[in-house]
Formats: sequence, structure tokens, C-alpha cells
Amino acid sequence: MKEEMRTFGYLCPQCGKTVMGTRSVFALEASNAEVECACGKSALKVEFDGTEYHIYVPCGICGETHEAHCPPERVLRGATALGCAKTRQFCCFIGPEGTVEKNLRDLAVLAEKEHQQQEDGEEAFVDNVIMYEILSELKDIAARPDGITCACGSGRYGMEIRRSAVDLICRDCGAKLRIPAATDRDLDDLCCHMKLVIPGKRN
Repeated sequence: MKEEMRTFGYLCPQCGKTVMGTRSVFALEASNAEVECACGKSALKVEFDGTEYHIYVPCGICGETHEAHCPPERVLRGATALGCAKTRQFCCFIGPEGTVEKNLRDLAVLAEKEHQQQEDGEEAFVDNVIMYEILSELKDIAARPDGITCACGSGRYGMEIRRSAVDLICRDCGAKLRIPAATDRDLDDLCCHMKLVIPGKRN
């Protein structure tokens, strides 16, 4: 019988790189665990007190370390995300390796954009949580057959993340579809769509 594995992922606040580590469920039940960044300057720690897990997460968003208390079923089953107490944005992912890796990639993109715009003296997004949920929903739509297409017939598109919207841009005709990403209403509107069609440029 194959041993069940759990992957932990976070963004190192020191070097900015994504960090992932995989441990077996058996090992997590039996002893404490640590996932250290290759730079040696941060490490995620997992401790079990017999009732719940205490997870210490170095936060790549605000730079602090957050402590989360999670019941065993949340750590050892399915997939879960832990949030930064300051920004309400996810900063740690636990679950199957592929799921954690995909979410970490998105987090790295958002964090990079946020840091750039903070240097420019403005908030990166109107609402970090809404932007993250919108990107997650767009990924789900894109995963469906012909989920995102252009009226010109192309299925190739790019994505530009702005402060309060995401632009889908056809790689063939250059047409653009703007998805608002600032309020709960914007998220509700997007969740109603099974597919998205970029309008296409008229010749």
C-alpha cells in the first residue's frame, strides 16, 4: 500500500523563492516536521500536541511568522490554505503536491506584483482576497474544454493583472476582455460563467 504524502508550501520572506516540502502522513502523526528554504534563513515548522497541529509559517507577504492551529483532518486530508493575518491573503498551502505547486506559483506572481507596487507607493490590489479568488476562478474556467476563447476563433490568450481587474488578451487578434476584480459582486459575476469569450477585433 502506497504511503499517503502531504506537501507544505510557502513563500520565503527572506529570498522571495517558493519553498515546498513533502512528508508522509505517518511521519506527521508521529513527530514534528520542518520545511526549510534552501537559503537557510526561513523554515516552516509543524508541531502536533496530540489534539491539533501548530503550524508556524514564515510569511512571504508581510515578512512576519504566523502561527495557525489546525485539526488533524485539515492537515492530513484534502487541501487547505492558511492566511496572512495582516493582509488576509493566503501565505501557506497544504495538500497534494500538484495543488500546492500551482497555488504557490500564483502566490509568487501576486507577491512580486505587490512588492513592485508598494515600492511605487500604492496598494497592489483593491482587495487581495478578491483578486486571488478571481484568478483561481479564471484558472478553473480555463481548465474546461474551450473555457476561454476569442470570437476570432483563437484559443490562445495572455493575461495581464491590474490593480482592480484582469485583462484577457487574444494572442492572435489582440482583442481584450476585462474582468473586474475588486468586489464580491465581481467575483459572483465571474462565478456565473462556465466559459468566457473575448469579443474579437473586427476588421
